[in-house]
Amino acid sequence: MHLSEITHPNQLHGLSVTQLEKIAQQIRDKHLQTIAASGGHLGPGLGVVELTLGLYQTLDLDRDKVVWDVGHQAYPHKLITGRYKDFHTLRQQHGIAGYLKRSESRFDHFGAGHASTSISAALGMAIARDLKGEDYKVAAIIGDGALTGGMALEAINHAGHLPKTNLVVVLNDNEMSISPNVGAIPRYLNKMRLSAPMQFLSENLEEQFKQLPFGETLTPELSRVKEGMKRLAVPKVGAVFEELGFTYMGPVDGHNIAELISAFKEAHKHGGPVLVHVATVKGKGYEIAEKDQVGYHAQSPFDLETGQKVPTNKPKPPGYSKVFADTLITLAEKDPTIVGITAAMATGTRLDLLQAKLPKQYIDVGIAEQHAVTLAAGLACEGMKPVPVIYSTFLQRAFDQIVHDICIQKLPVFLALDRAGIVGVDGPTHQGMYDIAYLRCIPNIVLMAPKDEAELQRMVVTGVEYDGPIAVRYPRGSGYGVPLMESGWQPLEIGKAEVLRQGEDVLLVGYGAMVYPAMQTAEILSEHGVEATVVNARFAKPLDTELMLPLIDRIGRVATMEDGCLMGGFGSALAEALFDCKMTPDLLRLGVPDELVDHASPDQSKAVLGLMPAQMAERILQRFELGNVSLELAEQL
Repeated sequence: MHLSEITHPNQLHGLSVTQLEKIAQQIRDKHLQTIAASGGHLGPGLGVVELTLGLYQTLDLDRDKVVWDVGHQAYPHKLITGRYKDFHTLRQQHGIAGYLKRSESRFDHFGAGHASTSISAALGMAIARDLKGEDYKVAAIIGDGALTGGMALEAINHAGHLPKTNLVVVLNDNEMSISPNVGAIPRYLNKMRLSAPMQFLSENLEEQFKQLPFGETLTPELSRVKEGMKRLAVPKVGAVFEELGFTYMGPVDGHNIAELISAFKEAHKHGGPVLVHVATVKGKGYEIAEKDQVGYHAQSPFDLETGQKVPTNKPKPPGYSKVFADTLITLAEKDPTIVGITAAMATGTRLDLLQAKLPKQYIDVGIAEQHAVTLAAGLACEGMKPVPVIYSTFLQRAFDQIVHDICIQKLPVFLALDRAGIVGVDGPTHQGMYDIAYLRCIPNIVLMAPKDEAELQRMVVTGVEYDGPIAVRYPRGSGYGVPLMESGWQPLEIGKAEVLRQGEDVLLVGYGAMVYPAMQTAEILSEHGVEATVVNARFAKPLDTELMLPLIDRIGRVATMEDGCLMGGFGSALAEALFDCKMTPDLLRLGVPDELVDHASPDQSKAVLGLMPAQMAERILQRFELGNVSLELAEQL
């Protein structure tokens, strides 16, 4: 059987280990070819190929449920659940999603774009099964990196209290999240993997049994004796999980299909909550990815032979993340109270640069955003200047901590929201849509967003020096190539905007990443005889009403532009200010409507939403009846 013939995972049933190993190689080949061509997550999926095949041999996927923690490790799952022929469209507009998606396949039992959710969701399914008197298996696959998340530990605590609830948790232990894991739990798991008795037994015990006159293969009974001897030789293995109410099995070789099938069958028979500890290698089967597990967690298009990225036509300006990190490092070199904090995203946020330069002023808390924020609050209590740098979509997890631990106490914590706005191919779970709305409603916090990378430098200084809660949002990707300064930046005056362009027909107010598109929109309008004033708002809270309200009163027509949700967003903030002042200008809010933004390139998403400059110009002309859309403009759309 060839991988291309598999449209249902139950077709794997009855295949020999040799046949499954051939399927495993085909999965790796298809995975590598696809990511090399179009980019995407590489290492996570390569590491779970045998795990997936072994587990699915023991399940009936017409009935049983599987919950994957963070869908980027589930590419092998996608390839054996009917998506082989469309896999080349991975992470492309209208193509296969980069994460699990319930609407995409009946085999995607739970969608996830972030970590530590699988055990909670799977336990919910198991409890629902029992309440309804049904009978099916439920399995959760969670990485050791995701096990550092508090939600996973909360779920383990709950599941361990339910000894009659059948649930199998598969711990995919590869010592990595994106970067090497940090914390006591990964350290404990590492001891279990590398303990001398365990290494000796894993490598030698089966060979010793083969010398006995029972034949070349172990019977199920002897396999159980082997596992029992492991447990006697290494009594601490799994002790923590056992004490929490789980039956512990492992460590199991995550690339030995026969051993995996045996372990999973035993886990299903045992009953109650069971944890199967599977040791895998991230990037398995592609030597370049195995050697550089951080760099090949995800990749842009690359050459399979050399592993080198496919060169782009022209060099790009530095990315916002790097500009932020470089600026923070420059400030931190002179101020030892500055501490950068990441939640297991050192490379994505580029705080890996801070770690390399000033390791004592760098903290990685693991996948634990809530802890990161309250840790920052504690640091601030003692006179430090903490800077948690967290993706906008992931900071949502720490909303309660922002309210209670930072803003109520007015602590000087500088929140940096990377990947704010429309981020592209990772889809709805990763779009930074909501931070303006969910932060704007909290008292005592200042919100700002730069128009370009040079203004971001000044906002880093502003955030570090501000004596209270403050946040900056900035987009994914490269800046505009504006000149940067190496030092000597001045902080911005809190709540002060700037006028970039003068015109009397319409006022355009851009926030953050939409300021330059506002300028482009103004140029298109000018070509059609409409002159616009453009304001770079800089701050969503407090708003510069002193500057904007007189302009609005004079011009009478205003359009706000933001790359976040319209409900509660920047445009709403200005609308509220106008309402409070009993001003009733003609107001058009341009941004993301009340809908999810699916995976596509950022420009493709903006085009769908009508947020490209030519589209915004057309909407402004039509709304304010400033002129007809000419043929020339229509051709630009």
